Amino acid sequence: MTKESLIILSASGGLALLGVLELILHRGRLARIPIRIHVNGTRGKTSVTRLIAAGLREAGIRCVAKTTGTVPRFILPNGREVPVYRPSGANIIEQTQAVSMAAAQRAQALVVECMALQPQLQWLSEAKLIRATHGVITNARPDHLDVMGPTEDDVARALAATVPFNGVFLTAEKKHRPFFKQVADERGSRFRAGQDISRPLTNLDMKAFSYLEHQENVELALATCEELGVDNETALRGMWRARPDPGAMIEASVEFFGRRLVFVNGFAANDPISTKYIWEQSIKRHRDLEKRIAVFNCRADRADRSAQLGASYAHWTQADEVVLLGTGQYIFARAAVKSGLDPTRLIFVDRSHPADIFEILLGLAESSALVMGLGNIAGPGLALAEYFANRGNDHARV
Repeated sequence: MTKESLIILSASGGLALLGVLELILHRGRLARIPIRIHVNGTRGKTSVTRLIAAGLREAGIRCVAKTTGTVPRFILPNGREVPVYRPSGANIIEQTQAVSMAAAQRAQALVVECMALQPQLQWLSEAKLIRATHGVITNARPDHLDVMGPTEDDVARALAATVPFNGVFLTAEKKHRPFFKQVADERGSRFRAGQDISRPLTNLDMKAFSYLEHQENVELALATCEELGVDNETALRGMWRARPDPGAMIEASVEFFGRRLVFVNGFAANDPISTKYIWEQSIKRHRDLEKRIAVFNCRADRADRSAQLGASYAHWTQADEVVLLGTGQYIFARAAVKSGLDPTRLIFVDRSHPADIFEILLGLAESSALVMGLGNIAGPGLALAEYFANRGNDHARV
């Protein structure tokens, strides 16, 4: 054996030993965190993660949370937020940062949003990195079909990889609930439906949020908090005070030289079912406005999603104008027109600065308009949402 071969073998053995030592250290940190909550699902993961953490904090449970939504964040026990450090892009190994952070903060609870999409990585995230005491799945809808599909049933099977062993499993999903219950039973975990809480939520409970929060998300978070001995009233107080994710659905009204634009940030709801729901609800809420403008931010690296949204949108209540932003405009347009959309409604925007986009929207508005951001929050979507938020005359609850 050559000297070079011996050096390579020695280095490989050393790296393997380092990997084993790191795994041992990681398991030790996990053992110091008695409550570990792993939140997965198609939509609402970030919201539910934030809500659970807020409810636990209000009850005096020392908690660290990690979200990977619009802007990845660690949420510390005092509620302060710090960015997630990503020196080489997103990678599920960064979940070990969350565990290290929680152990360093002497946290009693860690609430982690699942960031994996590929089924095998979802399994790895749960089985090796989080080892949850409580697993949460918000829902299973047809999104990321290129990775988890091709069907909605495949998505449910992929998400089920994070159902814990010998723990507690909660979900707000209805269609695939029997399947998730079967998986939980097989893994020795107790099953609980998300809406099974000690008292029903009221309209006043939901109106107390400063932004639109979906009732099923709140119920699921409350059910999780109840599992840990936190009563609804205490948990809700914390949730009402919690800071929403930057992608939360907040409404801003802008008056500009006699024209009124009411902007609703729906960019974060990017699967067809969720997006259609919030679009139709916003139209009902703002029947008094003269025009309806749908702004779709499309990404070329999310081609399947853009095509799905385009094909689905053609069958919704139609906007007067459909404004397309981002790099995947033509993917959306082709799918929408093929599904029956009138192509003359489409407006292609090749600008990314929010002030330029605002001027285009203002020109379309005439006297008043509902402007709703849809599709994807990244890039020009987030910039436009922040532009309206900073200039809004008021920030109403949607």
